[in-house]
Amino acid sequence: MAYLGIDLGTSGLRALLVSDTGTPLGSTERHYAAAHPQSGWSEQDPADWVAALEGAAEELRAAHPEFAGLRGIGISGHMHGATLLDASGAVIRPCILWNDTRSHAEAARLDATEGIRALSGNIVFPGFTAPKLDWVRTHEPENFARIDKVLLPTAYLNHYLTGETFADMSDSAGTSWLDTGARDWSEVLLEAGHMRRDQMPALVEGSEAGGTLRPDLAARWGVNASVVVAGGAGDNAAAACGIGTMNEGQGFVSLGTSGVLLAARDGYHPAPETALHTFCHAVPSRWYQMGVMLSATDSLNWLARITGAKPAELTAPLGESLQAPGRVRFLPYLSGERTPHNDAGIRGSFTGLGADTSRDDMARAVLEGVAFGLRDSQRALGATGLRLERLMAIGGGARSRYWLKLIATALDVTLELPAGGEFGAALGAARLGMVASGDASVGEVMTAPAISEEIAPDTALTPAFDDAYTRFRAAYGPTREIQ
Repeated sequence: MAYLGIDLGTSGLRALLVSDTGTPLGSTERHYAAAHPQSGWSEQDPADWVAALEGAAEELRAAHPEFAGLRGIGISGHMHGATLLDASGAVIRPCILWNDTRSHAEAARLDATEGIRALSGNIVFPGFTAPKLDWVRTHEPENFARIDKVLLPTAYLNHYLTGETFADMSDSAGTSWLDTGARDWSEVLLEAGHMRRDQMPALVEGSEAGGTLRPDLAARWGVNASVVVAGGAGDNAAAACGIGTMNEGQGFVSLGTSGVLLAARDGYHPAPETALHTFCHAVPSRWYQMGVMLSATDSLNWLARITGAKPAELTAPLGESLQAPGRVRFLPYLSGERTPHNDAGIRGSFTGLGADTSRDDMARAVLEGVAFGLRDSQRALGATGLRLERLMAIGGGARSRYWLKLIATALDVTLELPAGGEFGAALGAARLGMVASGDASVGEVMTAPAISEEIAPDTALTPAFDDAYTRFRAAYGPTREIQ
């Protein structure tokens, strides 16, 4: 038996095939691009996701005989995207992505509406789905009138695989249409966003079966026609499943395009005033909270792009011996910010530059700025009464040892590094497929990986980082005022 986990990312799709023991059998990736027709806009053609999925499945089928024994599929994906289908099932317009900020005015209107935060458990951020649809209603009325279904990216691939329209709770919690505590669509929230329940997909838990693979796809892929497709998950909930972050007191920091500090919660503890996200987990009766910064490794990639260097070339000269923060300060708000500011308009900045400032100084300031942005999220989680002593570190940025030491010290937590091998969203999606197929339980498969190394805070530098963080926090208001 085999199970397929699909991680639909912003820049590419990753497919992971695992055995019935959860052992990775093979993986592959396909890449695609986003379009930016105007400043602040970010869109993608769902046909690119389908092409990537088909190519990845074909490669795995050809390379691994175990593919023929496929039993379950789980999909994780980037959240909040608005994929609009007409009554024939055709895509009406490109999907508006999570990092699109065009609907900031609509988000502010919805967020100010009485009862919205109380029901959704969250601020209505510009990247969420509801304000995107309100923008379409105002600016593309001809498209809005054609809408039969609104699907998130994960739900769209579910629909492609099964012909059914369903979505899981974790992904749906990021729409501002879900009553996150009740785990159901809210008539009040839908009405506030000028939407209807019949335009929404059916709701299932991420670890439950949502449908079965279409017979034509099963025949083409050479698999049994009873392959189960799980509800799936939003990318961070799936990553939590992949590294076993399921219970109160467990958390991780993810250094990807965006930066995430996530903590599993045994109950529902919304705190929208902190700008934390409070979402359903991918398994029943559990939730999670996370702080999100929009430009984590994206900040380093930006500096690499304008200096003509690769990100690894920027971090390598820093070595592994942590330095106290210097004079140069970087605010990592290249695309606005979510936690804690909820500010789509703020932009990044360097201060403290001098004639003696080097590229290394700027690179170190970027790493520090991202770490302090994550500390903002830690501070917000602390306001809910949660204190995490240890965090697992995942994501592409976790390859930089200097950055990890910096984050451990800035947050005053011990970071745990997973042992080599597969973990994260693709594995979490495969695990959801295993549970949905009936071949395993959540408790059996949603386990933590072995830890290869722990990185403790450098306590000798704690006062210096505390002081630098105080100045970092003080810089936001004046910077916003003059921009």
